[in-house]
Amino acid sequence: MAAVGSGCSSAAAGPGVVSAGALEPGTMSAGNVKHLLLFLHEAVLVQYVDTFKLAVPSLIYTLQNNLQYVAISNLPAATFQVTYQLKILTTAVFSVLMLNRSLSRLQWVSLLLLFTGVAIVQAQQAGGGGPRPLDQNPGVGLAAVVASCLSSGFAGVYFEKILKGSSGSVWLRNLQLGLFGTLLGLLGLWWAEGAAVAHRGFFFGYTPAVWGVVLNQAFGGLLVAVVVKYADNILKGFATSLSIVLSTVASIRLFGFHVDPLFALGAGLVIGAVYLYSLPRGAAKAIAPAAALASGPCTHQQPPGQPPPPLSAHRGDPSTEPFLPKSVLVK
Repeated sequence: MAAVGSGCSSAAAGPGVVSAGALEPGTMSAGNVKHLLLFLHEAVLVQYVDTFKLAVPSLIYTLQNNLQYVAISNLPAATFQVTYQLKILTTAVFSVLMLNRSLSRLQWVSLLLLFTGVAIVQAQQAGGGGPRPLDQNPGVGLAAVVASCLSSGFAGVYFEKILKGSSGSVWLRNLQLGLFGTLLGLLGLWWAEGAAVAHRGFFFGYTPAVWGVVLNQAFGGLLVAVVVKYADNILKGFATSLSIVLSTVASIRLFGFHVDPLFALGAGLVIGAVYLYSLPRGAAKAIAPAAALASGPCTHQQPPGQPPPPLSAHRGDPSTEPFLPKSVLVK
């Protein structure tokens, strides 16, 4: 792939700097630490144009993480988990707009089912479905979830576009994202709680539950990378469905959440929509040969003197791809 800006190719790195591929996890020995530092200096500081391109998604991801805390503070865990699946819809829309992808009819139907299911769950929540803490504001929670889904969809597609437009590895891009995310997070902490941190210390309030959340988030990020590499879309769809079920069960046990028929209907629609959207491309392509055999020989007429087009001419056409590839950061 062509490099963006000043590029990240090993040829442009200069003497003494190794390529990104040589520094992938599992390939670097202890003696290559110096080469790693030289490579990071070249890729992050010298080629600063590429680095600053990651400032946009990093800022959005930092905002998204804070919005999720606002949302979960104002919504039951099960309602939040169901509503947050709107990120599939926002990612699909941004992929169509920014990457010129096409959606199949089945995927449009699944997105419609997804939106309907979320709307039903929110209607149940607005109607006072079960007891809730007095300090929760469902309106604020819904607004935070929608803003988080919009930011997630845009940042994921933007990051995918950067990855496909440059030669930098995913590990390098994640490092650049982490650098900006850390700086922006510390800046926000200083702005909002600077005096309290200076008085009580940075780790004040880090209870075992907080450490558990931190470790769970870190493990979840690594697990997403493993799922993207080794699992298919059906397994990811089942994992999402299982997370909704587990969140509902935990909410019932821990917070006395009440599941009524309206919530069950909305959650069922969302789970079904996630499954339909995650169907592999082969599921639709496998139907095509059977349909062609059932309809008999092709009746398409070629202009006189023109040979019929080869079968390979119909393959790989982006406009006929039935299923939209998922963004690398749909989480």
